[in-house]
Amino acid sequence: MFGGMEDSVEGDMNVPTQPNNQTIGGPDFNTLDEPISETVKRDLKAIGTKFKHVLIPVEKKSLLKDWDLWGPLLLCTFMAMVLQGSEKADLNDGGPEFAEVFVIVWIGAMVVTLNSKLLGGHISFFQSVCVLGYCLLPTVIALVVCRLLLILPQTDLLFFLRFAVTMLGFAWATFASVSFLGDSQRPGRKALAVYPICLFYFIISWLVLSHTVQEN
Repeated sequence: MFGGMEDSVEGDMNVPTQPNNQTIGGPDFNTLDEPISETVKRDLKAIGTKFKHVLIPVEKKSLLKDWDLWGPLLLCTFMAMVLQGSEKADLNDGGPEFAEVFVIVWIGAMVVTLNSKLLGGHISFFQSVCVLGYCLLPTVIALVVCRLLLILPQTDLLFFLRFAVTMLGFAWATFASVSFLGDSQRPGRKALAVYPICLFYFIISWLVLSHTVQEN
């Protein structure tokens, strides 16, 4: 579920090598012989590289060539946990908010991907979900900033600042995802593919802003 298979989807899976140039999975070495710490370090490094490409989207094929869903899962879980703590315990236990984030992120990403495929986009299903999930990073950063701003005594200025930060995260997430997915659509249908992407990140950004309210 969380890795790219070369024979079932478009794109390549980069196969890491050992210092002695032995390919993992080869006759002399396989991942079962690799220490768990090395596996975790390699996967975290790959996730960090994808995060870097989202913040600086200059390499358009970086998220498509070696896709995974670990990064989107981490971002979605983090958002759900932070938003869950925004309600008072005596009013709501936070469960629906946690589930709500997962439903919006994963179902929303699937709907946007399905729309792209119906428009004739030449990109695999999981590649699109991977890009949409990783491009949540600016929105997650905006969520963290908003939560930090709530520590201060709230004023109208701070509210507009939180609004500006959230909209900046929305704009950057949309820009990054369009940078990666834009070329997969036919020239005459790009607008039809971009609109659902904008709506997807706008809904998540509105969820971030509406749930980062000062607790009394």
